Amino acid sequence: MVDRPAGESGAERHDVPEGAADEVLDRPLPEGVRRRVVALTAESFGALTIAELPAPLRQYARFTPTRRAKFAGNAMAATLESDAVFRQRIAGKLREGQPELAEALEHGTPPAAADPLDVAAAAYVLRPEGWVKLVAAAGEEAQRASAERAGEEAERELARLREELAQVRGEARADAERIRADLDAARRENESLRRKLRSAQSDVKRGEAAVRKADAAVAEARDRAATEKTAADSEMRRLKARITEVETALETSRRATREGRSVEDMRLRLLLDTVLDAAQGLRRELALPPANVHPADTVEAVAPGRMTPKDIATRALSDMDPALLDQLLALPQAHLVVDGYNVTKTGYPTMPLDKQRLRLLGGLAVLAAQTGAEMTCVFDGAELAAPVLLAPPRGVRVLFSKPGVTADELIRQLVRAEPPGRPVVVVSTDREVADGVAKAGARPVSSALLLKRLART
Repeated sequence: MVDRPAGESGAERHDVPEGAADEVLDRPLPEGVRRRVVALTAESFGALTIAELPAPLRQYARFTPTRRAKFAGNAMAATLESDAVFRQRIAGKLREGQPELAEALEHGTPPAAADPLDVAAAAYVLRPEGWVKLVAAAGEEAQRASAERAGEEAERELARLREELAQVRGEARADAERIRADLDAARRENESLRRKLRSAQSDVKRGEAAVRKADAAVAEARDRAATEKTAADSEMRRLKARITEVETALETSRRATREGRSVEDMRLRLLLDTVLDAAQGLRRELALPPANVHPADTVEAVAPGRMTPKDIATRALSDMDPALLDQLLALPQAHLVVDGYNVTKTGYPTMPLDKQRLRLLGGLAVLAAQTGAEMTCVFDGAELAAPVLLAPPRGVRVLFSKPGVTADELIRQLVRAEPPGRPVVVVSTDREVADGVAKAGARPVSSALLLKRLART
Protein backbone atom coordinates (compact mmCIF):
# COMPACT_ATOMS: atom_id res chain seq x y z
CA MET A 1 0.00 0.00 0.00
CA VAL A 2 1.16 3.61 -0.73
CA ASP A 3 0.91 6.59 1.57
CA ARG A 4 -1.81 9.11 0.64
CA PRO A 5 -0.59 12.49 -0.51
CA ALA A 6 -0.38 15.39 1.85
CA GLY A 7 -3.60 17.33 2.26
CA GLU A 8 -5.80 14.41 1.25
CA SER A 9 -8.83 13.87 3.50
CA GLY A 10 -9.78 10.54 5.00
CA ALA A 11 -12.74 10.22 2.68
CA GLU A 12 -10.47 10.41 -0.35
CA ARG A 13 -8.07 7.72 0.89
CA HIS A 14 -8.09 4.54 -1.15
CA ASP A 15 -5.87 1.52 -1.22
CA VAL A 16 -3.63 1.34 -4.28
CA PRO A 17 -1.61 -1.82 -5.00
CA GLU A 18 2.09 -1.26 -4.46
CA GLY A 19 3.03 -2.61 -7.93
CA ALA A 20 0.49 -0.46 -9.69
CA ALA A 21 2.23 2.73 -8.62
CA ASP A 22 5.32 1.72 -10.58
CA GLU A 23 3.48 0.85 -13.78
CA VAL A 24 3.77 3.47 -16.54
CA LEU A 25 2.38 3.58 -20.09
CA ASP A 26 5.15 3.49 -22.69
CA ARG A 27 2.88 4.84 -25.39
CA PRO A 28 0.04 7.37 -25.66
CA LEU A 29 -3.41 6.33 -24.65
CA PRO A 30 -5.33 4.76 -27.52
CA GLU A 31 -7.74 7.31 -28.90
CA GLY A 32 -10.84 5.32 -27.95
CA VAL A 33 -9.61 4.85 -24.37
CA ARG A 34 -8.71 8.53 -24.16
CA ARG A 35 -12.21 9.59 -25.20
CA ARG A 36 -13.75 7.28 -22.56
CA VAL A 37 -11.38 8.62 -19.88
CA VAL A 38 -12.32 12.23 -20.78
CA ALA A 39 -16.05 11.36 -20.74
CA LEU A 40 -15.67 9.58 -17.39
CA THR A 41 -13.78 12.54 -15.92
CA ALA A 42 -16.38 15.03 -17.29
CA GLU A 43 -19.18 13.04 -15.63
CA SER A 44 -17.40 12.93 -12.26
CA PHE A 45 -16.20 16.54 -12.59
CA GLY A 46 -19.49 18.04 -11.49
CA ALA A 47 -19.55 16.14 -8.18
CA LEU A 48 -16.39 17.93 -6.98
CA THR A 49 -16.34 21.29 -5.25
CA ILE A 50 -14.38 24.29 -6.53
CA ALA A 51 -11.78 23.75 -3.84
CA GLU A 52 -11.33 20.11 -4.86
CA LEU A 53 -10.73 21.04 -8.52
CA PRO A 54 -7.22 21.85 -9.76
CA ALA A 55 -6.79 25.54 -10.61
CA PRO A 56 -6.61 25.02 -14.43
CA LEU A 57 -9.98 23.23 -14.42
CA ARG A 58 -11.99 25.51 -12.15
CA GLN A 59 -13.14 27.68 -15.06
CA TYR A 60 -15.04 24.68 -16.47
CA ALA A 61 -16.94 23.89 -13.26
CA ARG A 62 -20.25 25.32 -14.53
CA PHE A 63 -20.06 23.56 -17.93
CA THR A 64 -22.28 20.63 -18.80
CA PRO A 65 -20.50 17.28 -19.14
CA THR A 66 -20.78 17.43 -22.95
CA ARG A 67 -19.36 20.95 -23.21
CA ARG A 68 -16.78 20.11 -20.57
CA ALA A 69 -15.60 17.11 -22.61
CA LYS A 70 -15.52 19.26 -25.78
CA PHE A 71 -13.72 22.34 -24.47
CA ALA A 72 -11.71 20.95 -21.48
CA GLY A 73 -10.88 17.44 -22.76
CA ASN A 74 -7.16 18.06 -23.28
CA ALA A 75 -6.83 19.95 -19.95
CA MET A 76 -8.64 17.19 -18.04
CA ALA A 77 -6.53 14.43 -19.64
CA ALA A 78 -3.28 16.26 -18.88
CA THR A 79 -4.32 17.04 -15.28
CA LEU A 80 -5.53 13.52 -14.76
CA GLU A 81 -2.11 12.21 -15.79
CA SER A 82 -0.04 14.73 -13.80
CA ASP A 83 -2.16 15.32 -10.67
CA ALA A 84 -2.46 12.10 -8.59
CA VAL A 85 -4.79 13.75 -6.05
CA PHE A 86 -7.23 14.82 -8.77
CA ARG A 87 -7.02 11.31 -10.29
CA GLN A 88 -7.76 9.69 -6.91
CA ARG A 89 -10.76 11.98 -6.42
CA ILE A 90 -12.08 10.96 -9.87
CA ALA A 91 -11.37 7.32 -8.93
CA GLY A 92 -13.37 7.73 -5.76
CA LYS A 93 -16.34 9.08 -7.74
CA LEU A 94 -15.92 6.13 -10.12
CA ARG A 95 -16.03 3.63 -7.22
CA GLU A 96 -19.18 5.29 -5.98
CA GLY A 97 -20.80 5.25 -9.41
CA GLN A 98 -19.61 1.84 -10.66
CA PRO A 99 -18.66 -0.21 -7.55
CA GLU A 100 -18.93 -3.61 -9.25
CA LEU A 101 -16.57 -2.63 -12.11
CA ALA A 102 -14.14 -1.02 -9.66
CA GLU A 103 -14.11 -4.06 -7.34
CA ALA A 104 -13.63 -6.46 -10.26
CA LEU A 105 -10.66 -4.44 -11.56
CA GLU A 106 -9.03 -4.24 -8.17
CA HIS A 107 -9.30 -8.05 -7.81
CA GLY A 108 -7.82 -8.47 -11.28
CA THR A 109 -10.93 -10.06 -12.79
CA PRO A 110 -12.54 -7.55 -15.23
CA PRO A 111 -16.04 -8.52 -16.35
CA ALA A 112 -15.94 -10.42 -19.63
CA ALA A 113 -19.17 -8.82 -20.85
CA ALA A 114 -17.98 -5.24 -20.17
CA ASP A 115 -16.91 -2.93 -22.98
CA PRO A 116 -13.11 -3.13 -23.29
CA LEU A 117 -12.91 0.64 -23.63
CA ASP A 118 -14.89 1.18 -20.43
CA VAL A 119 -12.67 -1.37 -18.64
CA ALA A 120 -9.49 0.34 -19.93
CA ALA A 121 -10.75 3.81 -18.96
CA ALA A 122 -11.69 2.64 -15.44
CA ALA A 123 -8.34 0.87 -15.07
CA TYR A 124 -6.51 4.03 -16.15
CA VAL A 125 -8.29 6.05 -13.45
CA LEU A 126 -8.24 3.41 -10.68
CA ARG A 127 -4.67 2.21 -11.47
CA PRO A 128 -5.07 -1.37 -10.16
CA GLU A 129 -2.22 -3.85 -10.59
CA GLY A 130 -1.76 -4.67 -14.25
CA TRP A 131 -3.72 -1.61 -15.40
CA VAL A 132 -1.19 -0.89 -18.18
CA LYS A 133 -1.89 -4.30 -19.72
CA LEU A 134 -5.61 -3.71 -19.47
CA VAL A 135 -5.25 -0.34 -21.20
CA ALA A 136 -3.00 -1.82 -23.89
CA ALA A 137 -5.32 -4.79 -24.38
CA ALA A 138 -8.33 -2.47 -24.61
CA GLY A 139 -6.47 -0.34 -27.13
CA GLU A 140 -5.59 -3.38 -29.22
CA GLU A 141 -9.15 -4.62 -28.94
CA ALA A 142 -10.46 -1.21 -29.98
CA GLN A 143 -8.06 -1.12 -32.89
CA ARG A 144 -9.08 -4.65 -33.86
CA ALA A 145 -12.75 -3.74 -33.57
CA SER A 146 -12.09 -0.57 -35.52
CA ALA A 147 -10.24 -2.56 -38.12
CA GLU A 148 -13.06 -5.06 -38.27
CA ARG A 149 -15.58 -2.25 -38.62
CA ALA A 150 -13.38 -0.65 -41.25
CA GLY A 151 -13.11 -4.00 -43.02
CA GLU A 152 -16.86 -4.48 -42.87
CA GLU A 153 -17.39 -0.95 -44.12
CA ALA A 154 -14.81 -1.56 -46.82
CA GLU A 155 -16.61 -4.78 -47.78
CA ARG A 156 -19.91 -2.97 -47.86
CA GLU A 157 -18.35 -0.09 -49.81
CA LEU A 158 -16.73 -2.59 -52.18
CA ALA A 159 -20.06 -4.37 -52.67
CA ARG A 160 -21.75 -1.04 -53.24
CA LEU A 161 -19.03 0.02 -55.68
CA ARG A 162 -19.34 -3.35 -57.47
CA GLU A 163 -23.08 -2.82 -57.75
CA GLU A 164 -22.53 0.72 -58.98
CA LEU A 165 -19.88 -0.54 -61.40
CA ALA A 166 -22.27 -3.16 -62.73
CA GLN A 167 -24.98 -0.57 -63.00
CA VAL A 168 -22.61 1.87 -64.70
CA ARG A 169 -21.43 -0.87 -67.06
CA GLY A 170 -25.04 -1.69 -67.89
CA GLU A 171 -25.82 1.98 -68.42
CA ALA A 172 -22.62 2.31 -70.47
CA ARG A 173 -23.67 -0.63 -72.65
CA ALA A 174 -27.13 0.88 -73.03
CA ASP A 175 -25.59 4.29 -73.79
CA ALA A 176 -23.22 2.66 -76.27
CA GLU A 177 -26.12 0.92 -77.99
CA ARG A 178 -28.08 4.16 -78.03
CA ILE A 179 -25.04 6.08 -79.31
CA ARG A 180 -24.54 3.47 -82.03
CA ALA A 181 -28.20 3.82 -82.99
CA ASP A 182 -27.89 7.62 -82.93
CA LEU A 183 -24.68 7.40 -84.94
CA ASP A 184 -26.35 5.19 -87.53
CA ALA A 185 -29.30 7.59 -87.68
CA ALA A 186 -26.90 10.54 -87.92
CA ARG A 187 -25.02 8.80 -90.73
CA ARG A 188 -28.25 8.15 -92.59
CA GLU A 189 -29.37 11.74 -92.01
CA ASN A 190 -25.94 13.00 -93.07
CA GLU A 191 -26.17 11.01 -96.28
CA SER A 192 -29.67 12.38 -96.89
CA LEU A 193 -28.44 15.92 -96.22
CA ARG A 194 -25.53 15.38 -98.59
CA ARG A 195 -27.93 14.30 -101.31
CA LYS A 196 -30.11 17.33 -100.58
CA LEU A 197 -27.01 19.57 -100.60
CA ARG A 198 -25.92 18.22 -103.98
CA SER A 199 -29.46 18.76 -105.30
CA ALA A 200 -29.51 22.29 -103.84
CA GLN A 201 -26.10 23.05 -105.36
CA SER A 202 -27.42 21.87 -108.72
CA ASP A 203 -30.48 24.11 -108.26
CA VAL A 204 -28.23 27.04 -107.34
CA LYS A 205 -26.10 26.50 -110.42
CA ARG A 206 -29.21 26.36 -112.61
CA GLY A 207 -30.53 29.49 -110.86
CA GLU A 208 -27.24 31.31 -111.41
CA ALA A 209 -27.33 30.33 -115.06
CA ALA A 210 -30.90 31.60 -115.30
CA VAL A 211 -29.90 34.84 -113.57
CA ARG A 212 -27.03 35.34 -115.97
CA LYS A 213 -29.38 34.67 -118.87
CA ALA A 214 -31.93 37.11 -117.41
CA ASP A 215 -29.22 39.74 -116.88
CA ALA A 216 -28.13 39.34 -120.47
CA ALA A 217 -31.76 39.65 -121.62
CA VAL A 218 -32.24 42.75 -119.45
CA ALA A 219 -29.05 44.32 -120.80
CA GLU A 220 -30.17 43.55 -124.34
CA ALA A 221 -33.62 45.00 -123.62
CA ARG A 222 -32.04 48.13 -122.14
CA ASP A 223 -29.83 48.56 -125.19
CA ARG A 224 -32.81 48.03 -127.46
CA ALA A 225 -34.90 50.48 -125.40
CA ALA A 226 -32.10 53.06 -125.51
CA THR A 227 -31.85 52.65 -129.28
CA GLU A 228 -35.61 52.95 -129.66
CA LYS A 229 -35.66 56.01 -127.38
CA THR A 230 -32.95 57.66 -129.44
CA ALA A 231 -34.88 56.91 -132.60
CA ALA A 232 -38.11 58.18 -130.98
CA ASP A 233 -36.39 61.39 -129.85
CA SER A 234 -35.08 61.94 -133.35
CA GLU A 235 -38.50 61.27 -134.82
CA MET A 236 -40.10 63.63 -132.26
CA ARG A 237 -37.67 66.41 -133.15
CA ARG A 238 -38.38 65.81 -136.85
CA LEU A 239 -42.14 65.89 -136.21
CA LYS A 240 -41.83 69.09 -134.15
CA ALA A 241 -39.88 70.69 -136.97
CA ARG A 242 -42.48 69.47 -139.45
CA ILE A 243 -45.29 70.83 -137.24
CA THR A 244 -43.52 74.19 -137.07
CA GLU A 245 -43.19 74.20 -140.85
CA VAL A 246 -46.85 73.27 -141.26
CA GLU A 247 -47.92 75.99 -138.79
CA THR A 248 -45.79 78.53 -140.63
CA ALA A 249 -47.23 77.45 -143.96
CA LEU A 250 -50.75 77.53 -142.54
CA GLU A 251 -50.24 81.02 -141.13
CA THR A 252 -48.82 82.20 -144.44
CA SER A 253 -51.77 80.67 -146.25
CA ARG A 254 -54.22 82.34 -143.88
CA ARG A 255 -52.50 85.71 -144.31
CA ALA A 256 -52.46 85.31 -148.08
CA THR A 257 -56.13 84.36 -148.01
CA ARG A 258 -56.98 87.41 -145.93
CA GLU A 259 -54.93 89.67 -148.22
CA GLY A 260 -56.47 88.15 -151.37
CA ARG A 261 -59.95 88.55 -149.96
CA SER A 262 -59.28 92.22 -149.15
CA VAL A 263 -58.01 92.90 -152.69
CA GLU A 264 -61.10 91.34 -154.21
CA ASP A 265 -63.27 93.42 -151.93
CA MET A 266 -61.49 96.58 -152.99
CA ARG A 267 -61.86 95.68 -156.63
CA LEU A 268 -65.54 95.21 -156.16
CA ARG A 269 -65.69 98.53 -154.34
CA LEU A 270 -63.86 100.19 -157.24
CA LEU A 271 -66.39 98.77 -159.70
CA LEU A 272 -69.10 100.03 -157.43
CA ASP A 273 -67.49 103.50 -157.45
CA THR A 274 -67.33 103.37 -161.24
CA VAL A 275 -71.00 102.60 -161.37
CA LEU A 276 -71.64 105.40 -158.90
CA ASP A 277 -69.61 107.87 -161.01
CA ALA A 278 -71.72 106.92 -164.01
CA ALA A 279 -74.81 107.67 -162.03
CA GLN A 280 -73.73 111.10 -160.71
CA GLY A 281 -77.13 112.46 -161.04
CA LEU A 282 -78.57 109.70 -158.96
CA ARG A 283 -75.83 110.24 -156.31
CA ARG A 284 -76.59 113.93 -156.09
CA GLU A 285 -80.19 113.17 -155.94
CA LEU A 286 -79.73 110.63 -153.22
CA ALA A 287 -76.92 112.67 -151.55
CA LEU A 288 -74.66 109.66 -151.24
CA PRO A 289 -71.21 110.42 -149.69
CA PRO A 290 -68.13 109.83 -151.82
CA ALA A 291 -66.02 106.68 -151.21
CA ASN A 292 -63.24 107.12 -148.59
CA VAL A 293 -61.39 103.78 -149.02
CA HIS A 294 -59.07 103.06 -151.92
CA PRO A 295 -57.11 99.92 -152.86
CA ALA A 296 -53.86 101.54 -151.80
CA ASP A 297 -55.25 101.81 -148.31
CA THR A 298 -55.34 97.99 -148.04
CA VAL A 299 -51.58 97.61 -148.38
CA GLU A 300 -50.11 96.83 -144.96
CA ALA A 301 -47.65 99.52 -143.92
CA VAL A 302 -46.89 101.86 -141.09
CA ALA A 303 -48.50 105.24 -141.55
CA PRO A 304 -46.62 108.35 -140.51
CA GLY A 305 -46.96 109.02 -136.80
CA ARG A 306 -48.21 105.48 -135.95
CA MET A 307 -46.26 103.21 -133.54
CA THR A 308 -46.12 99.47 -133.35
CA PRO A 309 -44.75 97.13 -130.65
CA LYS A 310 -41.59 96.77 -132.73
CA ASP A 311 -41.08 100.58 -132.72
CA ILE A 312 -41.30 100.59 -128.92
CA ALA A 313 -38.85 97.72 -128.70
CA THR A 314 -36.22 99.89 -130.37
CA ARG A 315 -36.41 102.61 -127.72
CA ALA A 316 -33.72 103.00 -125.08
CA LEU A 317 -35.60 101.15 -122.31
CA SER A 318 -34.47 98.11 -120.30
CA ASP A 319 -36.38 94.89 -120.81
CA MET A 320 -37.11 94.91 -117.06
CA ASP A 321 -38.31 98.55 -116.93
CA PRO A 322 -42.06 98.71 -116.05
CA ALA A 323 -42.28 101.82 -118.29
CA LEU A 324 -41.74 99.54 -121.28
CA LEU A 325 -44.95 97.66 -120.46
CA ASP A 326 -46.81 100.94 -119.99
CA GLN A 327 -45.74 102.12 -123.45
CA LEU A 328 -46.78 98.81 -125.02
CA LEU A 329 -50.23 98.94 -123.40
CA ALA A 330 -50.62 102.58 -124.45
CA LEU A 331 -50.70 101.51 -128.13
CA PRO A 332 -54.16 101.72 -129.76
CA GLN A 333 -56.23 98.55 -129.31
CA ALA A 334 -53.40 96.80 -127.39
CA HIS A 335 -54.13 93.26 -126.23
CA LEU A 336 -52.21 91.80 -123.23
CA VAL A 337 -52.12 87.96 -123.12
CA VAL A 338 -50.75 86.55 -119.81
CA ASP A 339 -49.42 83.03 -119.19
CA GLY A 340 -51.05 82.80 -115.72
CA TYR A 341 -49.21 80.02 -113.92
CA ASN A 342 -45.90 81.08 -115.47
CA VAL A 343 -46.31 84.48 -113.78
CA THR A 344 -47.65 83.22 -110.41
CA LYS A 345 -45.02 80.50 -110.02
CA THR A 346 -42.35 83.09 -110.75
CA GLY A 347 -43.69 85.64 -108.25
CA TYR A 348 -45.31 83.65 -105.42
CA PRO A 349 -44.82 79.88 -105.95
CA THR A 350 -45.45 78.85 -102.31
CA MET A 351 -49.11 79.95 -102.32
CA PRO A 352 -51.92 77.50 -103.23
CA LEU A 353 -53.03 77.64 -106.88
CA ASP A 354 -56.39 79.25 -106.11
CA LYS A 355 -54.67 82.00 -104.08
CA GLN A 356 -52.15 82.49 -106.91
CA ARG A 357 -54.97 82.95 -109.45
CA LEU A 358 -56.90 85.43 -107.28
CA ARG A 359 -53.81 87.54 -106.57
CA LEU A 360 -52.80 87.75 -110.25
CA LEU A 361 -56.32 88.50 -111.50
CA GLY A 362 -56.74 91.23 -108.90
CA GLY A 363 -53.58 92.95 -110.12
CA LEU A 364 -54.60 92.57 -113.79
CA ALA A 365 -58.01 94.11 -113.04
CA VAL A 366 -56.33 97.23 -111.59
CA LEU A 367 -53.93 97.37 -114.58
CA ALA A 368 -56.84 97.06 -117.04
CA ALA A 369 -58.65 99.91 -115.33
CA GLN A 370 -55.52 102.09 -115.49
CA THR A 371 -54.57 101.42 -119.14
CA GLY A 372 -57.88 100.47 -120.81
CA ALA A 373 -56.12 97.69 -122.72
CA GLU A 374 -57.77 94.35 -123.47
CA MET A 375 -56.41 91.65 -121.17
CA THR A 376 -56.64 87.84 -121.38
CA CYS A 377 -55.20 85.56 -118.66
CA VAL A 378 -54.65 81.91 -119.67
CA PHE A 379 -54.31 79.05 -117.16
CA ASP A 380 -53.44 75.41 -117.82
CA GLY A 381 -56.62 73.36 -117.22
CA ALA A 382 -55.41 69.95 -118.45
CA GLU A 383 -55.09 68.52 -114.93
CA LEU A 384 -58.26 70.02 -113.45
CA ALA A 385 -60.56 67.38 -111.93
CA ALA A 386 -63.57 69.73 -112.16
CA PRO A 387 -64.35 73.19 -113.57
CA VAL A 388 -62.93 76.08 -111.56
CA LEU A 389 -65.54 78.22 -109.82
CA LEU A 390 -64.14 81.68 -110.53
CA ALA A 391 -65.79 85.04 -111.24
CA PRO A 392 -63.43 86.88 -113.67
CA PRO A 393 -62.73 90.46 -112.59
CA ARG A 394 -63.97 93.33 -114.72
CA GLY A 395 -61.83 94.03 -117.75
CA VAL A 396 -59.96 90.67 -117.64
CA ARG A 397 -60.83 87.63 -119.77
CA VAL A 398 -59.96 84.33 -117.97
CA LEU A 399 -59.45 81.15 -120.05
CA PHE A 400 -58.51 77.57 -119.10
CA SER A 401 -57.08 75.20 -121.69
CA LYS A 402 -59.14 72.12 -122.65
CA PRO A 403 -57.99 68.57 -121.81
CA GLY A 404 -55.22 67.60 -124.20
CA VAL A 405 -54.35 71.24 -124.94
CA THR A 406 -51.67 73.12 -123.01
CA ALA A 407 -51.84 76.75 -121.97
CA ASP A 408 -48.90 77.48 -124.34
CA GLU A 409 -50.87 76.19 -127.33
CA LEU A 410 -53.94 78.20 -126.27
CA ILE A 411 -51.76 81.36 -126.13
CA ARG A 412 -50.47 80.69 -129.67
CA GLN A 413 -54.07 80.23 -130.87
CA LEU A 414 -55.06 83.57 -129.33
CA VAL A 415 -52.14 85.33 -131.06
CA ARG A 416 -52.96 83.72 -134.42
CA ALA A 417 -56.60 84.79 -134.06
CA GLU A 418 -55.64 88.51 -133.92
CA PRO A 419 -55.59 90.49 -137.21
CA PRO A 420 -52.19 91.57 -138.53
CA GLY A 421 -51.07 94.95 -137.23
CA ARG A 422 -52.87 94.83 -133.89
CA PRO A 423 -50.48 95.31 -130.93
CA VAL A 424 -50.41 92.00 -129.01
CA VAL A 425 -48.18 91.65 -125.92
CA VAL A 426 -47.60 88.14 -124.48
CA VAL A 427 -46.29 87.77 -120.90
CA SER A 428 -44.35 84.50 -120.43
CA THR A 429 -40.87 83.39 -119.39
CA ASP A 430 -41.20 80.18 -121.44
CA ARG A 431 -38.65 80.52 -124.24
CA GLU A 432 -40.61 78.30 -126.62
CA VAL A 433 -43.78 80.38 -126.13
CA ALA A 434 -41.87 83.65 -126.58
CA ASP A 435 -40.23 82.50 -129.82
CA GLY A 436 -43.52 81.16 -131.21
CA VAL A 437 -45.56 84.31 -130.58
CA ALA A 438 -42.72 86.50 -131.84
CA LYS A 439 -42.88 84.70 -135.19
CA ALA A 440 -46.63 85.39 -135.28
CA GLY A 441 -46.06 89.15 -134.83
CA ALA A 442 -46.68 89.51 -131.06
CA ARG A 443 -44.31 91.14 -128.59
CA PRO A 444 -43.13 88.78 -125.77
CA VAL A 445 -42.15 90.20 -122.37
CA SER A 446 -40.94 88.41 -119.22
CA SER A 447 -43.12 87.52 -116.25
CA ALA A 448 -40.79 89.49 -113.94
CA LEU A 449 -41.59 92.68 -115.90
CA LEU A 450 -45.34 92.24 -115.33
CA LEU A 451 -44.75 91.48 -111.63
CA LYS A 452 -42.73 94.69 -111.27
CA ARG A 453 -45.53 96.65 -112.98
CA LEU A 454 -48.22 95.08 -110.78
CA ALA A 455 -46.17 95.91 -107.68
CA ARG A 456 -46.65 99.63 -108.52
CA THR A 457 -50.45 99.41 -108.59
